[in-house]
Amino acid sequence: MACRGVHFALTDEQREQLLAIVESQGDVISFIQEDIEEQWDTEWLCETDKAWDTIHRCLTDGTLSDDDSTPFHWCVLNGSRVYVGDDYIVSFVDAPNVKQVSEAIAPLSESEFRTRYNAIDQQDYGVPLSDEDFKYTWSYFTALRDLFSRAATANRSVLFSVDQ
Repeated sequence: MACRGVHFALTDEQREQLLAIVESQGDVISFIQEDIEEQWDTEWLCETDKAWDTIHRCLTDGTLSDDDSTPFHWCVLNGSRVYVGDDYIVSFVDAPNVKQVSEAIAPLSESEFRTRYNAIDQQDYGVPLSDEDFKYTWSYFTALRDLFSRAATANRSVLFSVDQ
């Protein structure tokens, strides 16, 4: 089962620090834990719990594929991968792309999201599709959609982090 994910809308300073660390191949995880998570600015984060996995599947082809061809793919896993290791996955969506993600996911209705949810390959997903699971996922998706909207308006980048 997937672990808990969090999306952070970064300040310009956090964005610059993150990109400098990535470029120098520094310790991205320490920066996230000690600088970004430490602040835990609830106005600019969205906990997606274990729903991040299902949200990604609903927005893409029903799998956790590495395809990065559309703004739907960038929302969770397939922004710029700044770190992938045994314990963490970190994906980054820079401000111009945050606007594209926000515009792509904003019009998704609950019924359209449900259609996407129902298209998930249950065998690959490993969890039975159910009304309860859908409601759980939809709830986290609407919160994530709101974060992307606010981040786009504020011209912030978004960082996704999940410890496995």
